Amino acid sequence: MVTRVAILGATGSIGRQALDVVAANPDLLRVSVVAARRNADEIQALARRFDARSVVFDRDGGVSALVGAATAADVDLVLVATSGIDGIEPTLAALEAGKAVALANKETLVAAGHLVRRLVPGACDRLRPVDGEHCALWQCLLGTPRDEIRRVLITASGGPFRTLPLDELASVTPETALRHPTWRMGRKITIDSATLTNKGFEVVEARWLYDLAYDRIDVVVHPESIVHAMVELADGSVKAELAEPDMRLFIQYALLWRHAEAPTRPMDWSLPRALHFGPVEPARYPCLRTVLEVARSGELSAMIGLVAADEVAVERFLCGEIGFGEIAAYLHRGAALGRAHARSAEPSLAEIRHIDAEVRGALRAEPALS
Repeated sequence: MVTRVAILGATGSIGRQALDVVAANPDLLRVSVVAARRNADEIQALARRFDARSVVFDRDGGVSALVGAATAADVDLVLVATSGIDGIEPTLAALEAGKAVALANKETLVAAGHLVRRLVPGACDRLRPVDGEHCALWQCLLGTPRDEIRRVLITASGGPFRTLPLDELASVTPETALRHPTWRMGRKITIDSATLTNKGFEVVEARWLYDLAYDRIDVVVHPESIVHAMVELADGSVKAELAEPDMRLFIQYALLWRHAEAPTRPMDWSLPRALHFGPVEPARYPCLRTVLEVARSGELSAMIGLVAADEVAVERFLCGEIGFGEIAAYLHRGAALGRAHARSAEPSLAEIRHIDAEVRGALRAEPALS
């Protein structure tokens, strides 16, 4: 049976790799819709190549165009690979319409996990995690009774500055921050990987996907990016998922929801290997500490403000307007602004949009902090 797929964010890193997976599985997957914010010529070329409809949502109706693509009659599965909170509406709409969602957009769960949980209980065939860490966790957790789980561990490479002297962090440039040692990703997520903001977001995602308390979700540094996640059991034994760092492996699992031949390189066990693990240095990764503090506070409006602030901070850092060391201060400021604009304990979609707009407007108007 062929699964008909809508790919939202088709010209981004995840979208492009998803199309590689589709091309490698023509008897199992077919693209019905490709969508992107811009790049009209490219998205139309992709539509011709895959015999699909194209949507440029900056031009064709904004987020409502994404919702239309996500709920179309000829779509069974929606890959949400857009950036920012624009992934929330199509995710909710697809779930409400009975579609399956392969979720690669972190902000959807970080800012609106409480809304998603009203529609699905967490990770399942209707809500399929695409992030390598959460896809790996899903596979490790399969068949494991909850009362046997002590904690889960999400791995982090540590980014390009894992061994850089602390006094040199403030002077790193966008060019060096974009040189991730093991993964090839979009610019925004690559900077979030350098600050470990992304790992904070992944802890929040794990909370919503697997209904785990924050004190049972840990982050461990693993520079080789071979072990993607681990589950520590009650007796101290550990389940782990290992694979070469290639996002197509996790994208394919999310699209097919099973293991199959993949357009990826398998592990070569004839090569000598060493795997290293270690704790996160709080002084090296203040952004991670900030995200976790806000998450554990349970203040959803503060987390929404932090998500908006991170986008503004990364944008300003890449443009050379602020330094790398100033990103954490933006996250603090965004969380405070989110609290200030809170209207309810569990913000509605309209409230999320309001908080996001207010925080972005305030932070974009601020002068550089240095």
